[in-house]
Amino acid sequence: MDMKLGTDIAYITLKKQVDQIILIAGDSDFVPSAKLTRREGVDFILEPMGQTINDDLNEHIDGIRSKIKYFIPKEQ
Repeated sequence: MDMKLGTDIAYITLKKQVDQIILIAGDSDFVPSAKLTRREGVDFILEPMGQTINDDLNEHIDGIRSKIKYFIPKEQ
């Protein structure tokens, strides 16, 4: 699935169909897509859903957007 998503990101980037991509992920499988997207002038934003972002991917993004409200259970 990562390969398909990466291919789709490259396709819509090269066809100039987007100005910004927001990816919900955090692993380094998307580094090539992020690099291509940024080289083509498209903003590449990451929504890590509260997860740790791989350092390789963090180097190739324009920003992080997090809308997740974290639930911390009360101690009993």
